[in-house]
Amino acid sequence: MKPSYRFYATLLDAFNDYLNSDAIWNKYWGFSENPPHDPEEFHEQQFKELIDRINRKPFDSEAADRGTAFNEVIDCMIENRKSDTVIVERVYSSEVDFCQDDVNAPDIDSMPQYKSKEVKGKLLGLNATLKNRTFFFSIALCREFADYFKGALTQQRVEAILPTCFGNVLVYGLIDELMPTSVHDIKTTGRYSAFKFKNHFQHLVYPYALMQNGSDVRLFEYNITDFKETYTESYTFVPERDIPILTTHCEEFIRFLEDNRELITDRKIFGLE
Repeated sequence: MKPSYRFYATLLDAFNDYLNSDAIWNKYWGFSENPPHDPEEFHEQQFKELIDRINRKPFDSEAADRGTAFNEVIDCMIENRKSDTVIVERVYSSEVDFCQDDVNAPDIDSMPQYKSKEVKGKLLGLNATLKNRTFFFSIALCREFADYFKGALTQQRVEAILPTCFGNVLVYGLIDELMPTSVHDIKTTGRYSAFKFKNHFQHLVYPYALMQNGSDVRLFEYNITDFKETYTESYTFVPERDIPILTTHCEEFIRFLEDNRELITDRKIFGLE
């Protein structure tokens, strides 16, 4: 049956941010003597950004590119393959250091995407270039993530029909790393605080979609780095609790879409091609 609406998981996150714009403003600027905008202005800004995202308006974000590049590097290391989107180069120290573990590590040197350079010292990390931006990732961080996800299926699209009072909704998204008993999403951030992703919807959409397609995988992890430390947030999908939460949120989003239908140019969200 053709769905009436199509929602990807991170778009549901963006709608949640819009609904909670006042709380977000208070968190970041509530105690500021000179905030860049007042709560009403911030609410309008969040509204515009949400409409732009619904309409898939292109945007440029260095932080987003950094996260995309890091995720691609990890996927390449897991799958021992060359990237079609990111140019990766090894970065060595200037001192001569012929440590076998650092220079000739098989998970790096056997991979054709890493340009060969004359070895001058210890392998420090990788430079990843995406959209003319180059980001440095330490080799210790890359190996930590790649080792943790060894054997994972990367970038797995999942989708499922979610019934609502307004009709069927296709909820979908890309799982970064799918393990036999757990679902993982890699997050990069400039600053981390505990339970930062608690109110996100990937840990509802992805297990729900897997379950509807016959895979009962309920453990979900956000695997997070600020490029200094790593963090993990774990959530267990409980259908009796979480499906009503997901359904209610989708129904609220549908009301928003219908109230602002004249502003929406991307008809795919309404189930149209």
